[in-house]
Amino acid sequence: MILAAGRGERMRPLTDTTPKPLLEVHGKPLIEYHIERLATAGIKRIVINHAWLGEQIVQRIGNGSRFNVDIVYSPEETALETAGGIKQALPQLCEHTASDAFLVVNGDVFTDFCFANMLENLRDHGKGLTKELPLAHLILVPNPPHNPEGDFYLHGNRVCKIQHKDVSAEQRAPHKYTFSGIGVYRKALFDGLSQASQRLAPVLVDAMAKNQVSGSLHQGVWVDIGTPERLTQLNAQR
Repeated sequence: MILAAGRGERMRPLTDTTPKPLLEVHGKPLIEYHIERLATAGIKRIVINHAWLGEQIVQRIGNGSRFNVDIVYSPEETALETAGGIKQALPQLCEHTASDAFLVVNGDVFTDFCFANMLENLRDHGKGLTKELPLAHLILVPNPPHNPEGDFYLHGNRVCKIQHKDVSAEQRAPHKYTFSGIGVYRKALFDGLSQASQRLAPVLVDAMAKNQVSGSLHQGVWVDIGTPERLTQLNAQR
């Protein structure tokens, strides 16, 4: 699933007329980079949610045939935030598959992350992305300038909100990382959530408290396109 329903308030005025996932980096919409990388990883079906100016995304991307994938859409009358959008799309995400796990990526990040390698590693660990896996597997990145304090700690292969109590004082050096917006989730993570607007972070923190979130660190290219200035800087790089 590609999350593409946000209004992009911080990106105004660019997003007054263009949904953020269609903003271009080096002449190509952000969302198309994701679709191409997911297709290369062997993903055959992609769900895209949309709200603000969502018809533009549908018109530009279509049914996915030119990317050799099947693309379906989960329209939202008003944006349901990250967890709410995923909850609404669960029937589309889990049909035509025996697995209860699915990959989700934010539509407003630019990255060279290799989805194929992650899925291969998780299949080896989880025997098919099923019951052996925890409720979520998150990709973390080194903290960018706009988020210097980070979001979560990585303790071995487990992700936690606060540092583990069994870590020595010497090991408790500040080492939070930033959540990249890329993760693999199991359907059970969203059990009990209502069909309402709600953020993903509190859902993940609850799962972390139960030691049900694993993670790994990506140290390659990753940019959160959160402001027009960041987009300009990215387009100036080659």
